[in-house]
Amino acid sequence: MDLGKEILKSIQLMIDKRISTCKYDKTFTSVIRQINSNGTYIVLDDAGGERNAKCCIPGIVLRVGQTVWVKIPMNDLKKIHICGIL
Repeated sequence: MDLGKEILKSIQLMIDKRISTCKYDKTFTSVIRQINSNGTYIVLDDAGGERNAKCCIPGIVLRVGQTVWVKIPMNDLKKIHICGIL
């Protein structure tokens, strides 16, 4: 029994390691926490940290407390942006 559990733990560790290096888009809901003077917004990322994000929706004015869709293309936090409004 213990050998089977150890094998499953090893497999899970290998899968977790592989997934952490994969490049894929992440899209999640967040809330506007603050509006910066340079036109960016502070939103909560999927791990609970605060990130600066640009809004890619033309002609939209966002306000603090508004719920939005946030996208991180290819796991690159430098490209984080707001892509929709809820």
